[in-house]
Amino acid sequence: MSTVFRSNAASLKTQTTLVIVAAALILSAAMGVRQTFGLFIGPFSFDRGVPVTLIAFAIALHNLVWGVAQPFAGAAADRYGCTRVVAFGAVAFAAGLALAALTTSPALLVVGMGVLVGIGISCTSFGVVLTAVGRSATAESRSVAMGIASAGGSLGQVLMVPLAQSVRQSSGIATSLLVLAFVLLVAAPLGFLLDRRNAGAVPLSGAATTSLRTVVKEACRHRGYRLLTIGFFTCGFQLAFIATHLPGYLFLCHMPVGAGATALALIGLFNMVGSWACGWLGGRFRQQYVLGWLYLIRGVAIAVFFLLPKTTASVAVFAAVMGLTWLGTVPLTSGLVAKVFGTRHLGTLFGICFLSHQLGSFLGAWLGGFVFDMTGSYSLIWGATAIAGLFAALLHFPIDDTVVDRSAGLPGAARA
Repeated sequence: MSTVFRSNAASLKTQTTLVIVAAALILSAAMGVRQTFGLFIGPFSFDRGVPVTLIAFAIALHNLVWGVAQPFAGAAADRYGCTRVVAFGAVAFAAGLALAALTTSPALLVVGMGVLVGIGISCTSFGVVLTAVGRSATAESRSVAMGIASAGGSLGQVLMVPLAQSVRQSSGIATSLLVLAFVLLVAAPLGFLLDRRNAGAVPLSGAATTSLRTVVKEACRHRGYRLLTIGFFTCGFQLAFIATHLPGYLFLCHMPVGAGATALALIGLFNMVGSWACGWLGGRFRQQYVLGWLYLIRGVAIAVFFLLPKTTASVAVFAAVMGLTWLGTVPLTSGLVAKVFGTRHLGTLFGICFLSHQLGSFLGAWLGGFVFDMTGSYSLIWGATAIAGLFAALLHFPIDDTVVDRSAGLPGAARA
């Protein structure tokens, strides 16, 4: 009996490890490629004469499309598995980059960088791949497993930003975007590993007989879920603004040309540590408290960076702090949703929550360009980004993480 138990436990551990590795590599490709977009704003503007506002709008639009598509991508992964969803997303993502690389039409640039990329990334990022990790891992190790997958996914940011910068400088915008499209196609087959199942697999938590509509209604009535969703808006706003406009802002501050790419790469490097650390902390402390402190630290870091003189050292320190708090919100947020509502419909519920994140991303990317075009400065948007961190922290500390007991009604429904 003990031998069989140990064999099943070892098999389950191996399966979970494979899922984590596959998820990390897919995230590396998708998020790493996406993180390069800020490097193309200046070249598109100078080389092709595309207004900064339009480029920022295209990048902002992909965030919005990503958010709108995420609940559907999550629901498809919940129902049909991740393999087909990841494959479809990788092809759509690559097609969007290829269209942006080869077209001279501003409208087609928006379709490629905005619509197709948004659809593609919704199928190849957190709402799909971390859901697979959450289902594969045990409840006790889920937060850490998601943190490890997110941390591994940061490797793409470390590698893709320098790659895109190097290829763009040597061969131009089109070649750089086509190389990134190829990377996504190579990562597509990894989706097969996300759907690995065996007899020892962790069963889906949450009542299997509860319909999706019922679970969504429960979530919408749950005060904690609403606070979590609203707070996630801030994360998207902050990250999209910084990822999109930090290279241009540093150029305006008379920093070296490569400072923006270096800062984004440093953010990715430190995000590897930060995502793992946030997953580890989420397994030992209440996840909403860790989220509250994370948002508070991020807001303070943004304010201090904006107020201090810009030097190589200050940029490096800012990038390091931002990296430590960058995507640690994702395993904590998805883990909190899984804890309260179970994993049966995790892809859908996290997708709905993530829509709020992407609405914030749309505004962060677009408003950065709009405010700059209107005022010639990023000052107003830097201030708003810092204040948003305090707002998000205040929302997360009071979240109730009591597990939903469907046999006795929704906890907290009367307080919602």
